[in-house]
Amino acid sequence: MTERVEQILANYAGEPPGVIGNLRRMLMHGALGGTGKLVILPVDQGFEHGPARSFAPNPDGYDPFYHPSLAVEAGCNAYAAPLGFIEAIAHRHAGSLPLILKLNNSDTLGAPPEPCSALTGAVRDALRLGCSAIGFTIYPGSGLRNEMYGQLRDLVAEAREAGLPTVVWSYPRGGKLSKEAETAVDVVAYAAQIACQLGAHMVKVKPPTALVAQDAARKHYEKIPTGTLAERVRHVVQSAFAGRRIVIFSGGEAKGRDEVLAEVRAIAEGGGFGSIVGRNAFQRPRAEAVALLREIIGIYRG
Repeated sequence: MTERVEQILANYAGEPPGVIGNLRRMLMHGALGGTGKLVILPVDQGFEHGPARSFAPNPDGYDPFYHPSLAVEAGCNAYAAPLGFIEAIAHRHAGSLPLILKLNNSDTLGAPPEPCSALTGAVRDALRLGCSAIGFTIYPGSGLRNEMYGQLRDLVAEAREAGLPTVVWSYPRGGKLSKEAETAVDVVAYAAQIACQLGAHMVKVKPPTALVAQDAARKHYEKIPTGTLAERVRHVVQSAFAGRRIVIFSGGEAKGRDEVLAEVRAIAEGGGFGSIVGRNAFQRPRAEAVALLREIIGIYRG
């Protein structure tokens, strides 16, 4: 245990010991253990985008055992995936690598009128598989957001009783939001606040752009510094209960190494708690992926 990790956990006073213990497990694991920073490998893209789009760039990724072994070799804090991938590997990795079971997912085969993921796992599955947390996606702005909020409320309560923290993917989408508005600084900050209000112990959002999308919010951003990504990250973290909740930022679509690292440096400068890096890691050849993840970890280590 380290002073920094205990400072973070003090923000969760009142949570059951199991929840705090599992947060501590993730914060103390891997190459960033004890620093208060996290780098997590998520692999839900096979469900979300399809196998070829996700794994053809690096065919080793079709094998569910590839991803947790990559997380271990690189020194990640945890590995997140849907039920099928976790079930396939839990007997080998539960207890040695913190696992996050993603409890809802969606596909790209249909064209639903509003974004809403299906429940694809349960808290009892996370317990059975030795997971350290559950994960859940909400789409603030969607016409079906209230359904997702209700599901999340119930899952947070059930997981809390079982001693599991909840990681919330908070991705504004649908309704009247344009594609550009989904990552606007005011919208991303709002999404982080919503996730915290719904009981998230850890929030995952996308890096915000400088756009302010809500007319009603625009005047309030005149005095909030948002010119750089570091400033925008700082505001999003502030919006998550004044930094009292862990906020990590997604890596997004595959991009070049220099672009990935520049983004991570800005997140670190802005006080972000870390990154959750999927396609930018597992779509690269293994040696290149390990090297990139270790460079990211190095940035967060300072």
